Amino acid sequence: MKQLKKTGSWVKGMHIKVNGINYCINVIGDGEPLLLLHGFTGSLQTWSPFVNDWSCSYKLILVDIIGHGKTDHPEAIDRYSMENVVRDLKELLTALNINKVHLLGYSMGGRVALSFSILYPEYILSLILESSSPGLALEEERLARINNDNRLAERIERDGIHEFVDYWEKVPLFSTQEQRLSDARKQAIRQERLENSSQGLANSLRGMGTGVQPSWWDRLAHFQKPVLLLAGEDDQKFWMIGKKMHKLFPKSKILIIKDAGHAIHVEQPEFFGKIIIDHLIMEK
Repeated sequence: MKQLKKTGSWVKGMHIKVNGINYCINVIGDGEPLLLLHGFTGSLQTWSPFVNDWSCSYKLILVDIIGHGKTDHPEAIDRYSMENVVRDLKELLTALNINKVHLLGYSMGGRVALSFSILYPEYILSLILESSSPGLALEEERLARINNDNRLAERIERDGIHEFVDYWEKVPLFSTQEQRLSDARKQAIRQERLENSSQGLANSLRGMGTGVQPSWWDRLAHFQKPVLLLAGEDDQKFWMIGKKMHKLFPKSKILIIKDAGHAIHVEQPEFFGKIIIDHLIMEK
């Protein structure tokens, strides 16, 4: 574990090597631990608007997932498998002497969070999933998604990170952000995406994409920890998935957020921040 460097209220520059991968993480605050997992093309900077408020009451653990941000982006695709990624997270928590966390994941990070929770439920105090899914239940759906993700991975490698980000920020999934976000906020998100590597993003799709990851649909009914499901009202695909998950989890709540699409934390940040704090207070 490298030396910590404090800059303002952040603890910056912590790199922890687990299972051969150097992970970049930030830790700030005191209290019950809250582990935060960003989405595809994101980084731990995704959560920067919430750090000051949340860290007043909770120990925040912000992680650049493998292939993203300043964490390593190895060539070996199997290193990005969901099972290996969540094993890395477990080792990170061990290195930090943390054995229980609240866990919040967005989109891809939500799939990682759910996978971690299913495989290591003893670490979970509560689980928060924003615009996430348990994977695909049908083989034909999985194969189609794998093919799509492989084509997208090839595009990233062929065209480079700048052209890919030009394409990615215009996909329908993020169309609701065009009118709702300021130019400054859109530029900040774009810059966060551009700081990723082509290899890391491409291999993330190949190794832990929705098609290739395990399907957890048949495991949800056995998960006994509290779950909060969040989806934007304008993101029909994911609120429908959320409602199906809600029926299966024994201890879950679901909130469909008005005037929000896929990235609730971006489009409704103040409301999102309050929802998370309210949930954590209830689960103390």
